[in-house]
Amino acid sequence: MSPSLDPQDFSWLCSFLHDESALVIDEHKEYLVNTRLAPVLKELGIPTLTELVARLKRRPLSNVHQRVIEAMTTNETSFFRDIHPFDTLRNDILPEIIKRRGGAPLNIWCAAASTGQEPYTIAMILREAFPDVAARTKILCTDINNPVLERTKQGMYTQLEVNRGLPAALLVKYFERRGSDWQVKEELRRMIEIRAMNLAIPWAGVPPMDIVFIRNVLIYFDVETKKTIVGRIRRNMAMDGFLFMGGAETLLNIDNDFARTTAGKSTLYRRAA
Repeated sequence: MSPSLDPQDFSWLCSFLHDESALVIDEHKEYLVNTRLAPVLKELGIPTLTELVARLKRRPLSNVHQRVIEAMTTNETSFFRDIHPFDTLRNDILPEIIKRRGGAPLNIWCAAASTGQEPYTIAMILREAFPDVAARTKILCTDINNPVLERTKQGMYTQLEVNRGLPAALLVKYFERRGSDWQVKEELRRMIEIRAMNLAIPWAGVPPMDIVFIRNVLIYFDVETKKTIVGRIRRNMAMDGFLFMGGAETLLNIDNDFARTTAGKSTLYRRAA
């Protein structure tokens, strides 16, 4: 393990991460920085964290900056993670939205979607429960981390990853064996639009969304950044759209223009009248 950073370099690195990606690194999380950046040092052939920070300070932005941001981004996800939101989506939200749209295409956004298990889970729900609507639905999958977006594009998952939450019947139906791994079939991959996006800066070209999933993401941002991101998402949603967040997350004191509601065993938000 590379020697730890001195306080000044650690402080600079935390500021850099906040400025470039809005990540908030607690002053007591130096161990996390050391652990996450050790593979980057090895990959880039940089001997120490101090030298890495020295390279980061050189402008313009380079692949070193992007690799550091990607390494510090949390990418924990799984198929049908925390099952209740997906039950609510299938049983309550999609029937309501589909009825209101009367056959019009649906737009669903999975923000900060990591390696793609969430959007593929939604795609399977649509194929299973609403096959006619699935053909008219586009699922936007965004993340700041390019390597995880490439994994989503390929739809390739290990045996361990498909064992985490994915029912065996859906594995057989929607995946194909590729050596020791499994690949999502083309019919699902066609439903996913993949785009690199930093939620902390303004975005463009995103159509009005009927349903947005941004789960277990805002916990990594400070309050002002949360307000900014949620406000942009709200303005990018249909007036009768729904917002899903993580089970421990709330919009209390973040955005009063969202109204909290419950459906099934889930808490979610919709734009206030």
